[in-house]
Amino acid sequence: MNPGRTIFSQVMAFLPSYEFQRCVQRYNGNYKIKSFSCWDQFLCMAFAQLTYRESLRDIQACLRAAQSKLYHLGIRGKVSRNTLAHANQVRNWRIYADFAQVLIAKARKLYINDSIGLELMQTVYALDSTTIDLCLSLFPWAKFRKTKAAVKLHTLLDLRGGIPSVVIITPGKVHDVRILDQLILEPGAFYVVDRGYIDFARLYRIHQTGAFFVTRAKDNFRFRRICSQKTESECIRCDQIIIAQNFYAQKNYPAKMRRIRYLDPATQRYLVFLTNNFSLPALTIADLYRLRWQVELFFKWIKQHLRIKAFYGTTENAVKTQIGIAITVYVLVAIVKKRLKLDQSLYTILQVLSVTLFEKTLILQAFTEMPHINHNLLADKQLKLFE
Repeated sequence: MNPGRTIFSQVMAFLPSYEFQRCVQRYNGNYKIKSFSCWDQFLCMAFAQLTYRESLRDIQACLRAAQSKLYHLGIRGKVSRNTLAHANQVRNWRIYADFAQVLIAKARKLYINDSIGLELMQTVYALDSTTIDLCLSLFPWAKFRKTKAAVKLHTLLDLRGGIPSVVIITPGKVHDVRILDQLILEPGAFYVVDRGYIDFARLYRIHQTGAFFVTRAKDNFRFRRICSQKTESECIRCDQIIIAQNFYAQKNYPAKMRRIRYLDPATQRYLVFLTNNFSLPALTIADLYRLRWQVELFFKWIKQHLRIKAFYGTTENAVKTQIGIAITVYVLVAIVKKRLKLDQSLYTILQVLSVTLFEKTLILQAFTEMPHINHNLLADKQLKLFE
């Protein structure tokens, strides 16, 4: 890294600019644009996410205060509140959604050998959604209830590294279980979902593709026991092979399932799990469901540390653009952490970046306790008169 470059430029250097231009060309993002390209828009919005700017006026004020450094940040167009608002409104949000998928693919390769705490070779995904509340009068296209608007952020989280592999943004009315129809299922992988995703026709689709599901059973679930297996832990109260007894459940899922009744030692509550995997120990199935909590932590993290609860624009395109760039920034920070082999958490890295973006120093220097080296003095070749 060149110490003469700002930390913001060094972070953005981890982005594959060629892939970004391919995404722009795919949707003609720069069509009839003379200044303030899609790359300029992305850099401004990424800056807003890294520094948690509150409004477009806030973004404009902060970037104009560093006007002499904008060229070295990669921003060629003039930063204006109206220009940025118009870009968020009209430029296709799929540009940034596709670019986020490019980064996700790179990040997952970096974290592929990370441990999830269980001795499993298969990939484990956790699927869930979070609701982002909106004002109905400002966001009428996202009507959720009679007096409320909302969007849902459906996320399929790869538990190795906590990288979101699929992110789908829908209006709040869309039911969670419908997202299963949009996923390209990976044979041999585990999909951990909560009770809201129980739809036996869709679970049977997972079974038919050779993937495995782990979910909690509803309280009114009726079944016919075929046989019971010996339990290996006192927390496992029963381990059964069953067939659904309800007419529609049996019609939609004619195959056998595995039912595990588990006593949580911490809360003394009984939990019932359903899965189509018959080889793993019952306690491992229970531990897999416990790992589903990581997707809840992911939602909590991005809501607290990225700008996705308050939006810079009110149109559907502006909202999806902002969320797509927020996911890109999250994955970018994860890539920086892995590539530079940083020991700090993503939270710490984000906080350090937020106050050092305009510093002209090596990025590693901001995360280590090494003494500061003045590179200008080292480059000075002139002899000193007094030594």
